[in-house]
Amino acid sequence: MLKPALQSIHLYPVKSIAGSGPGEAVVEPWGLAGDRRWLLVDAERRQITQRQQPTLALAHAEGLPGGGLRLTAPGREPLTVEVPEYTGTLPVEVWRDVVEAVPAGAAAAEWFSAYLGVECRLMYLDLPEKRRPVDPKYSAPGDTVSFADGFPLLLTTTSSLDALNSLIAQGDHADEGPLPMNRFRPNVVVDGTAPWAEDDWRRVRIGEVEFQVVKPCSRCVVTTTDQLTAERGKEPLRTLARHRRFGDRLVFGQNLIPRGVGTIRIGDPFEILD
Repeated sequence: MLKPALQSIHLYPVKSIAGSGPGEAVVEPWGLAGDRRWLLVDAERRQITQRQQPTLALAHAEGLPGGGLRLTAPGREPLTVEVPEYTGTLPVEVWRDVVEAVPAGAAAAEWFSAYLGVECRLMYLDLPEKRRPVDPKYSAPGDTVSFADGFPLLLTTTSSLDALNSLIAQGDHADEGPLPMNRFRPNVVVDGTAPWAEDDWRRVRIGEVEFQVVKPCSRCVVTTTDQLTAERGKEPLRTLARHRRFGDRLVFGQNLIPRGVGTIRIGDPFEILD
């Protein structure tokens, strides 16, 4: 087996739409720099994700120097969005958390509202002190997260995806496989480990940065959404329900909290510390 190493890095500047796969990324205490700093909300300022709007998978956000965005989507002209000037914040709802964020302005709101066919606004998380606390059951005092679901980073492994695809191939919906890794929207993908070995990890190091492995990632309907067509199927949830059920959760991948800062790069060695 190859020595474990970082195979790929993934940034999603806007929660729940397509992002990018850079060769390197800066690890901040709350996640990768530029990851999920922007959020779409509805008229009641509640988060909008692929759970409600699968066509978000077809929209793409490219992070620009300084934190701005270049947005593209089918049927829409590209739009550049600058980091909004601070004129005050509005509360937005992310799961059960209420977070203060800055509205991006009318042009971005109109662009996304026209694309989705529903009223929505684009919001920006501007200041470190506005970030959400991580669930205290799994974290240390002061741990925070941006607009990600619950934890700063998500790690997956190529070997576990291969194992999952083998199980899918034996099931009732084999024609839906093999599934690509983009169904799981990870931040870091590791190669060279044994299938499902991540279940037992507690501390790992990627390059120069150490991470706490805090809990398996519960999976939802987003994983059944083809990220290239926005069409939904049954997999991988059918197979995860048979083979990867932890209590009432269907899991794939592990949530991480950085225990240091630095830059990670594709090809960096991956070490299991505990």
